[in-house]
Amino acid sequence: EDDEAIHYFTTILPRMKRRAAACGGLGDYANFECYEFTQFAGETVYIPHGWWHAVLNVTHTVGITQNFCSRRNFDVVWRETRGGRKKMACSWLRRLRERYPDLARRAEELNTRDGFVMWEDDEVEQKKWRRKRMEKERRRMEKKKGRERKGSTTEKERKEDKEERKEDKGREKNITGSCGSSSSGRESKRTRVGSAREVSPE
Repeated sequence: EDDEAIHYFTTILPRMKRRAAACGGLGDYANFECYEFTQFAGETVYIPHGWWHAVLNVTHTVGITQNFCSRRNFDVVWRETRGGRKKMACSWLRRLRERYPDLARRAEELNTRDGFVMWEDDEVEQKKWRRKRMEKERRRMEKKKGRERKGSTTEKERKEDKEERKEDKGREKNITGSCGSSSSGRESKRTRVGSAREVSPE
């Protein structure tokens, strides 16, 4: 199947709806529900934790999304974050130790219970990351030398070099974050929220 994002709306979602209708709400599609609506400028939409959702911008759109984590859903959010956003989870844990030591202890308890090793403490992952960085730097230097051999660098090339260096530094900085889901938009959006069976009771 095509992996373009629009393919979800043109093919996958219609197919899910057909199958859900055909099985009469039983089997894999038991309790399946799909909500579709248009979000207009200035409106805020809250997506409950665990709900699958997708957004299709139908005009030029500026959207602001803020994720939410509370003590109530902390365990679920922590487990998802440490596996999916490994570097951010390390930064988040450092901040928790400073500001919310009880939650930091809870995160560490969950890690111990699950036998989970944080990215910063995983030597294999660290080696992979260092190799990747060295390879990227080597390619950047080769590119730069190639430009110098040509005799001059354009303003655009100098800007690209600067942006790459800035990007690398940004990745090294601590990232603070939290997780969950909510969104708002300046222009209208087509939003589809699906599969009520995925909702975790909060």
